[in-house]
Amino acid sequence: QVQLVESGGGLGQAGGSLRLSCAASGRIASIDRIGWYRQAPGKQRESVAIITRSGSSNFANYADSVKGRFTISRDYARNMVYLQMNSLKPEDTAVYYCNAQLPGPTNYWGQGTQVTVSS
Repeated sequence: QVQLVESGGGLGQAGGSLRLSCAASGRIASIDRIGWYRQAPGKQRESVAIITRSGSSNFANYADSVKGRFTISRDYARNMVYLQMNSLKPEDTAVYYCNAQLPGPTNYWGQGTQVTVSS
């Protein structure tokens, strides 16, 4: 089992910044992939930024819509994953979810945090 708790959402302005945090607990050492998804009203949930572990290396992948604006990072010592969101746009408005994938694959989700960007 893996437990994920997001924080850091809220109201931002277009062109501004927000940082999301995800605290992970449980079978953390077994996590292969961890990252962020989002779901806007009336839309499907989509991948935003994912870190994949391969050996001793981590590889980050981003949705085209956030490349160059968002940065994902993982702090192994604190069991945290962050999403730094810069140059926010109104279309970034969504509920953001932290996701962890273990071998199987088995997926775990956080409860989500709302991000609203005003123009």
